[in-house]
Amino acid sequence: MPEKQKKWYVLRDLKRHNSNSPGYIELRNLDFEVFTPLKWKIVIQSGKRTRKQVPIIPNLLFVHSTKEELDKIISRTGTLQYRYNIGHSINEPMVVRDKDMELFIDTVNKADNIRYYLPEEIKADMYGKEISVVGGPLDGYSGKLLSSRGSKKRRIIVEIPGFITAAVEVYPEYIQFNK
Repeated sequence: MPEKQKKWYVLRDLKRHNSNSPGYIELRNLDFEVFTPLKWKIVIQSGKRTRKQVPIIPNLLFVHSTKEELDKIISRTGTLQYRYNIGHSINEPMVVRDKDMELFIDTVNKADNIRYYLPEEIKADMYGKEISVVGGPLDGYSGKLLSSRGSKKRRIIVEIPGFITAAVEVYPEYIQFNK
């Protein structure tokens, strides 16, 4: 029985990293809600240097849709695949909780200075004090500060568990330490 509820599915895009129409753009053109973390990069196209947004992790994208709708697209294209949890059924694609995904998207869209990390790059000792943000663009957010040596900037950690972590700069005047 196909699922009718929209969820954030995790997909793999098998196209080359320099493709003119990566999966996240194709899916957006088909009116799907798609998220992939992007960064600015200088690329050379037709002999000219241009600034372009490219995915942080080229083959990772998140799509908010029903499984039934995605199945139709995935069966038509040979370059999009579901990601699956190791040890689970092949018919059970990876899904990210709506709450986690919405918080991550909202935070990175509001922030100017973002640093992305893969899950294995964040060690337990990098999680700092619990804080709440009072004022500014991230007002109402709470989480842990990123503790990194030599950095004078304060960053709050926001993550999609198991996939990617973003450390977003927070100005000291907006930080309230939790007890």
